[in-house]
Amino acid sequence: MKKIALILFFGLSLNFVYAQFNDVRFGLQVSPTFSWMSANSNRINSAGTNLGLKLGMIGEFYFRENYAFSTGIGFGFNQGGTLQHEWEGFYWEDSYRELTTDTLPLPSMTKLKYNIQYLEIPIALKMRTREFGYIRYFVEPGLTLGIKTQSKGSITGRNLGDEFQDINIKSEVNALNLAWGIGGGIEYSLSETTALVAGLAFQVGFADVTRDGSTEINPNTGETGRENAVGKAHNLTVKIAVLF
Repeated sequence: MKKIALILFFGLSLNFVYAQFNDVRFGLQVSPTFSWMSANSNRINSAGTNLGLKLGMIGEFYFRENYAFSTGIGFGFNQGGTLQHEWEGFYWEDSYRELTTDTLPLPSMTKLKYNIQYLEIPIALKMRTREFGYIRYFVEPGLTLGIKTQSKGSITGRNLGDEFQDINIKSEVNALNLAWGIGGGIEYSLSETTALVAGLAFQVGFADVTRDGSTEINPNTGETGRENAVGKAHNLTVKIAVLF
């Protein structure tokens, strides 16, 4: 009886959601991404771009003919980028110490590459034009919450070997990421109920992706200090999706 009641509850809830909107559409996206990172320190520079992929389901809930709330769930693979540290220091201390007994700091100009996988939940407002032939144009500002599911990294610098490639850096990356962005593109109607979506979306992170607390060494004085820069992730997405 409990299972029957639970099924009825979800069925009624779904009917209620559908009743609040003029139209509801679902779809799938397979979207390549180009991501990079930046930091609010002039000693840490962006030094590389990751080629990744967004894969998941999307839903559009139309409260007027050409206006909809857009959301979904999916994965963002190989997000992140590379940061280069001008000062030598003890960066990624937890992960680095698991691989070596070396007590020397990482050299100046060391590059730290982040390869992060997120479970992503976007929330956006979609605004589209009326149909011109088979085509509609749209713009879509919104937010994306990213929940870290996996994080790998590589350390590249002077006299560093291959053992510092593709290492586990779960302790060096924060669990949540949040970004705002805007996208736009076209919908091409394949039939009355099916459309192909293509466009571009630009996202700017405003949460700190990197864990703080590494130690950096001032080359002029030799003094050590804590590296607490805010590292943000950004990406450009080539949106490719099918709506039903």
